[in-house]
Amino acid sequence: MGDKEDNIDTFELEARIVTELKNIFDPEIPAVNIYDLGLIYEIDVKEDGKVMIKMTMTAPNCPIADQILNEVDQRIRNVPGVKDLDLVLTFDPPWDKSMMSEEALLLLGML
Repeated sequence: MGDKEDNIDTFELEARIVTELKNIFDPEIPAVNIYDLGLIYEIDVKEDGKVMIKMTMTAPNCPIADQILNEVDQRIRNVPGVKDLDLVLTFDPPWDKSMMSEEALLLLGML
């Protein structure tokens, strides 16, 4: 049996990660955070604190993709309990507005 500190509550850690992601904004769409924009495709949290986040951008040629990826990387690595982060950028499937939360659609006047 391991120490209590060896096993992380993955649900709690994922909730903290989602909270942090909801504080990150695409400067081109500052009214809505990247989570509600639907840019986060997957969050996989392991009991050892290793996290994999699969995300996308609104377009493959997003001029500020590096800025957003760097902010996600830095902020998620600072979430208590995150021991390692694998940040994966994908464009499959391509992002479209159907991936946005209802709240995001309302904020942007698209609903």
